[in-house]
Amino acid sequence: MVLVRVRAGQSSLSQRVHEMPPCLRIALVAHDSCKRDLLEWARFNRSVLAVHSLFATGATGRLLQNELGLDVSRLQSGPLGGDLQIGAMITGSAIDMLVFFWDPFEPQPHDPDVKALLRIAVVWNIPIASNRATADFIISSPLMNQRYERVMADYGGARE
Repeated sequence: MVLVRVRAGQSSLSQRVHEMPPCLRIALVAHDSCKRDLLEWARFNRSVLAVHSLFATGATGRLLQNELGLDVSRLQSGPLGGDLQIGAMITGSAIDMLVFFWDPFEPQPHDPDVKALLRIAVVWNIPIASNRATADFIISSPLMNQRYERVMADYGGARE
């Protein structure tokens, strides 16, 4: 990681650059009502996903493994802490992209965890797809297959 100073007038925070490799570590998450949509999307994009390292919460990971034969590192289910595990992986620079098909109309018992996961993904400036259209745009981007320098604020003082 490289520390970069922003130009005068932009921000008082320093910025860090994290180089994302061409083989991304992608987290796949879906609420129950969105699992079929994520599965259809993953089936359509199976060949692209197969060259990346995939991580998923419990039932979503099992579904992707069983239906598509993809190699998926499975974490706990969302309500049992899987969302928090992915959030921790993001802060440790172990996740480069989040595909999270979530249902905005269905209250979840772990809504605070969902909000925390989305917040941490924004703080660490990783690409987030929360629906199929956004996931399509991201996965079809030429940036999926090349190194990318992800710039994020350096919260060094906040970490001390």
